[in-house]
Amino acid sequence: MTTTATLTERYISATIRSLAPEVQDDVRAELEGSIADAIDARLDQGEAPAEAERAVLTELGDPGILAAGYADRPLHLIGPKYFLVYWRLLKVLLWIVPAFAFAGVVLGQLLDGAPTGTVIGTAVAATIGSIVHVGFWVTLVFFILERAGADTGVKWNVDQLPEPTQNGAGRADAIASIVFLALGVGAVFWDALLGFFPTGGAPIPILAPGLWPWGIAFFLALFIAEALLAVVVYAHRRWTIGAAVVNTLLAVVFAAWSLTLLVRGELLNPEFLSFVFTDNGVTDETMRILTVITGFCLVAFPAWDIVDGWIKTARARRS
Repeated sequence: MTTTATLTERYISATIRSLAPEVQDDVRAELEGSIADAIDARLDQGEAPAEAERAVLTELGDPGILAAGYADRPLHLIGPKYFLVYWRLLKVLLWIVPAFAFAGVVLGQLLDGAPTGTVIGTAVAATIGSIVHVGFWVTLVFFILERAGADTGVKWNVDQLPEPTQNGAGRADAIASIVFLALGVGAVFWDALLGFFPTGGAPIPILAPGLWPWGIAFFLALFIAEALLAVVVYAHRRWTIGAAVVNTLLAVVFAAWSLTLLVRGELLNPEFLSFVFTDNGVTDETMRILTVITGFCLVAFPAWDIVDGWIKTARARRS
C-alpha cells in the first residue's frame, strides 16, 4: 500500500532534485524546518492545516527558482554583471558589421558584373545574415561568461565619463566646413588651370572639360550649400530634423548627379584617363573595376554623411 505524498514533501522533492547530491540532505532539512515553522505560525492564527500549508508553499514560490538560488545558478540569459558590456558591444558591432557586409558585397558584386537585382538581393541577404550572426555569437559568448562566472576584465571608473558634446554643432565643425569648401573650390580651379599630374606639356585636368561652366557651378553650389548648412547648425547650437533633411537632400543630389556623370563618361576627362591609364597598358577590365570603385566611393561618402547627420540629430533631441 502506498501513501500519498503531502504538498510539502512534493515541494521539497521538486526543489532538491536538481541540486548536487552532497547538498540535498542539508537543503531538505532546512526546508522542512522553515516550512514547518511557517505553518505553525499560521495555525496559531487560526488557519486550517491544509490552507496554512498551501499558503506557505505559495509564498515560497516556484521550486525551480528556489533551487537556482541554492545552487547560485542564474535564471537569466545575460545578468546585470555582464549586461552593460554585452549591450554596448552588441550595439557597436550592429552599427559596423552589417554596414561593412552590405558595402563589401555590393562592391564585390559590382566588380563581378552582376545584374542590379542580384546585387541588391545578395547584399540584403548578407546584411540580414550578418545581423543574425552578430546577435547570436555575441549573446552566446556572454551566455558562457555568465555561466562560467568569468571576469570580462572591463572595470568602470570616473575617467570613462564622456566629455560634453555639441552634437556636431560646434564652432570647429563650421570652420571645417568652410575650410573644406575653400579647398574644394581651390582644387577645382587648380585642376583646370595647373593640373595635378606632370604631363611635360599643357596640363590635363582630371575633371571633364565639358563640365565647365554649368556642371562645375552646380557642384560648387552644393559645396556652398553644405558650408551654409554647417553655419546654420552652429548658429542654432544643435542639429534639427530640418537640418538633417537638408543634409540628406544635398548628399543624395551630389551622389545621384556625380554617379550619373560617371556612368555617362562625363565626369572624368577622357584625355586624362588615356594619359594615366590606357597609354600605360591598363586594360579595359581594369578600367571598369576602377570605375566601379570610384562610383562606390561617390555613393558611400554621401551615405555616411546622411547617417552622421541623423545620428547627430538624434543625440541633440535626446539632450
